[in-house]
Amino acid sequence: MTLRWRLTLFYTALLAVLLTGVAFATLLMMKTNLISGMDRELQTTYAQFTTIYSQIELKSTIGGNSDAEALLLPARTFFPESAIQIEQLAFYDQDSLTSEFARAKSEQARAQLLTVLRTLADGTRQSVGIDPSAPIRLSDAELVSLISSPGRQMILTRQVKKQFAPPVSMRVLVTLAPVLLETSAFGTARETFAMTYVGRDLSTLTFTLAQLRSIILLLFLGGLVTAGAGSYLLAGQAMQPLRLVQRAAERIGGQNLGERVPEPSTGDEVQSLAQALNAMLGRLESSFEAQRRFTSDASHELRTPVTAISGHASYLLRRTSPSGQQQESLNIIRSESERLTNLIASLLQLARSDSGALTLTHQPILSSLFLADVARELAPLAQAQNTVLTATGEDIPFEGDPDRMKQVIINLVGNALKAGATTITLESTPQEVTAGKPKEVRLSVRDDGPGIAPEHLKRLFDRFYRVEDSRSRDQGGAGLGLSIAKGIVDAHGGRIWIESEVGVGTVAHVQVPIGNVPDLSEEDVP
Repeated sequence: MTLRWRLTLFYTALLAVLLTGVAFATLLMMKTNLISGMDRELQTTYAQFTTIYSQIELKSTIGGNSDAEALLLPARTFFPESAIQIEQLAFYDQDSLTSEFARAKSEQARAQLLTVLRTLADGTRQSVGIDPSAPIRLSDAELVSLISSPGRQMILTRQVKKQFAPPVSMRVLVTLAPVLLETSAFGTARETFAMTYVGRDLSTLTFTLAQLRSIILLLFLGGLVTAGAGSYLLAGQAMQPLRLVQRAAERIGGQNLGERVPEPSTGDEVQSLAQALNAMLGRLESSFEAQRRFTSDASHELRTPVTAISGHASYLLRRTSPSGQQQESLNIIRSESERLTNLIASLLQLARSDSGALTLTHQPILSSLFLADVARELAPLAQAQNTVLTATGEDIPFEGDPDRMKQVIINLVGNALKAGATTITLESTPQEVTAGKPKEVRLSVRDDGPGIAPEHLKRLFDRFYRVEDSRSRDQGGAGLGLSIAKGIVDAHGGRIWIESEVGVGTVAHVQVPIGNVPDLSEEDVP
């Protein structure tokens, strides 16, 4: 995974965690505030209802009307959104209920007290907005908790069935307290102990929270998408200088060490990295240039004495009458001089290739005809080793230096002959064909030699590297042929590689661009 994607995922995940925390905190705070507000409204409704109920009860007592519907009819008008239920506990007041509850210590005694309270409640129950056949009832544990609580109040969430409607979830305030009733014009009063239930439908609160969750979810997703896209773009913008440095560094090789990576004026680590890379490239360029100069100068200086040694050895062989042992020594001197001359020539060519001074004469070439010419030229050498050398494939015109490319193919065929191949095939095939026209041509040298072990394949193009056991039976090789071939192919803008399997054979591929060549015939090609 790239650094850009890692940064994008990190910041997006961090924002997701923060947004999740904010969302949960917002929902929790909103839910708490809404429930607290509803609880306050329940307390207010309870206080208003008890006041109104006392007045209604007083008027009904004076007027002799005790009908429950008539008593609670005004409550429907004053509290249309509330569900109210009141149960009078006659014969009890706060002190008597407290003492009675304190004396009922055993489970049986407490059960009897609760049964009495429920009997009184069932006989005096009045309700507004609640189905009389499905009143709100407290369990034994809830009733005990209500009686023993200091304020004698509790808040429950219950499914409450309204008249002619399905059950709904309600927030219910239950209060066990006296209701003050005015009984005379002289100010005397009496109290009636009652359990009052005031409920409010939670549907609105639930709907509000659901809408809030939907809005938060949309904002969460939108924020993540926006943050992810923004992080990706910002990370890409921040990484742009690094990509420019990377691309420039990838273009720089042994042929163009004089190039430098761009130094962005960012004043940060990227600029420092570019400066360090340019300083390193400068040191490498100096080192490579010194190496090339040494190789070139040493080769030039060695050429004259080696030529003199070879000439004098040839002179002694022609003009004198050496003994057999002397003649053998002179032949060895001349042979090794010629070998050293070839090595010096190879080193000079590598030095020119490294410095970019390898000049190419681009001409149109027909690939199949070109390989056939190479096969004819090397046929005597192949026949001397009982090797069958053939050329095949499509005739594809491409642009290149015929002499340099011939040097590459001859080197590959020579390696196959040294390896002891009995069959060598030169093949030409088109590559990356678009609209019927190839963009590249591949020249392959296929042999049935002993093959090359996998551990050697990666180093075959290293200078002075030889695989003695499999492909260099001729000890005269210096291990520079494939390096020179690679330099020539690189100068053509192509690539060279070798595929091999021990006991099966080896295939050397040279793939170069077609270039801008017109349609050619054999007469157009030199």
